[in-house]
Amino acid sequence: MNRVILLASRPHGKPSAKDFKFEDIEMPTAKAGEVLLKTVYVSVDPYLRGRMSDAKSYVAPFELNKPMNSALIAEVTASEHPDFEVGEFVTAGLDWKLFQTSDGHGLTKVDPSVSLTAYLGVLGMTGLTALMGLQEIGKPQEGETLVVSGAAGAVGSIVGQIGKIMGCKVIGIAGSDEKTMALKSKFGFDEAINYKSTDNMQEAIAAAAGDGVDIYFDNVGGDISDAVIFNMNKYGRIAICGAISSYNDTEASKGPRLQPYILKNSMLMQGFIVSNYAKKFPEGVKQLSEWLKAGKLQYAETIVEGFDQIPQAFMDLFEGKNEGKMVVKI
Repeated sequence: MNRVILLASRPHGKPSAKDFKFEDIEMPTAKAGEVLLKTVYVSVDPYLRGRMSDAKSYVAPFELNKPMNSALIAEVTASEHPDFEVGEFVTAGLDWKLFQTSDGHGLTKVDPSVSLTAYLGVLGMTGLTALMGLQEIGKPQEGETLVVSGAAGAVGSIVGQIGKIMGCKVIGIAGSDEKTMALKSKFGFDEAINYKSTDNMQEAIAAAAGDGVDIYFDNVGGDISDAVIFNMNKYGRIAICGAISSYNDTEASKGPRLQPYILKNSMLMQGFIVSNYAKKFPEGVKQLSEWLKAGKLQYAETIVEGFDQIPQAFMDLFEGKNEGKMVVKI
């Protein structure tokens, strides 16, 4: 049996179950120069929401009635390709299918002696996003203060740990007491703020930072980001990684005009996509691997089981139901 998940309609606001369609399809076979892949793990990430809309962006939108896709871990179950053997595991951006064929282009072999899901998280796009955004835009210096929003998420939790490795004081913002406790006890953040139970975020950030904020790694946008930016020091750096608070908005939000504040404090605000730094990926993975092996990096995962649960796991991201990386095990 083979099965695929298609984009059935473009969401208006939050995605819902009706935006996805399941179909049973023919089981493929590997032809000459191909491998047959069995999906093992599927990564679901907030950026996929943008691809569900028919709007110009940094990556082409998904097509209606065509398969959704994201980063996957797959097992080679049949091979007519000289570079791949049955039983090997690979990662790539692949369709949401139980089985599919590939000509090998874009497939990267992964080491099964390491947790396979790590290649979707800390050793994959997640870890590289954290490292590249902080390193290339944040440019942390020892003794500086770093604030991370969405800090209990896959990227945010790694950003904070890298900040600590680089000698920063790190403050995390998350949406529950359980998450803020984990930021401090598991990931080593110095301070953590539950934005859902905090009446005045600007004052709470000021109290936690003490001497102001030097670096802000922004995963959420909106009111939280306004509160952080109003606490930033001269020459502060803001790396804009995501804006999950507004991904499902149906109208443009209105907020403070930040340009005068950025101007008078000589601040840098820069958005980025991890692929901007593709040439640095090999050295980035090497560095992340070294930190992981040395016990300097911890990572959290929320693993949901079942192919049919992929859409729900994706939708749960917008309800904050994940701690760390959201992964679906098939």
